Amino acid sequence: MAVELADVDESVLTGLWELAVRDAAPDEVTPPLGGPGWNHERHEWFLAYHRSATGLDGPSGEKSWAVMANGELAGSVRLKRIPAAEATGAGAGEAETGIWLGRSYRGRGIGSAALALVLAAARAAGVSRLSASTTGGNVVAQHLLAAAGATLEPDPEGAVSAGFVL
Repeated sequence: MAVELADVDESVLTGLWELAVRDAAPDEVTPPLGGPGWNHERHEWFLAYHRSATGLDGPSGEKSWAVMANGELAGSVRLKRIPAAEATGAGAGEAETGIWLGRSYRGRGIGSAALALVLAAARAAGVSRLSASTTGGNVVAQHLLAAAGATLEPDPEGAVSAGFVL
C-alpha cells in the first residue's frame, strides 16, 4: 500500500471533512465541542484548525497533512512544536503528534506508514523528542506507537503518553 502525506488545501480540506463525517467518530477527530455528534461547532473548529496548521515555523507552530493511501484520503496527521516553556525535556526541539484514520482504513498498515513519515518529517525539522497520547483502552494505538519505538507511560487517569527520542 502506498502511503504519503499531502498538504491540506481547500479541496483536500473538504475531502477530509467528508471522510471524517462518513467514516470516523466526532471525538476521534475534534475536541468535544457543541455537544455530541457532528455539529456546527465541530465543523468550524475542523476548518479553522487545518487552515491554521500550515507549518512548524509558522504562527501556529503546527503542520497538518492529509494521509493518502493509494491516492485516496484516509485521514489526517499533525506535528506541533512544543514551546520551550512547556517542554518536558531540555526544551528545544520537542514536538507532539496525533493521527486519525477513517474506520475503513484502519488495520491495513496505513497508520504505521503515516507515523513513520511524520517521524521522518520531525527529524528533518530538528525535533529531538516527539510525544503522542492515547487512551488506556486504545490498545491498537498503543501497539502502533510502541512498534514505532515509543516508550509508553500510563497515567492514573487512564491516558497513555508515548515518547520518542529522535
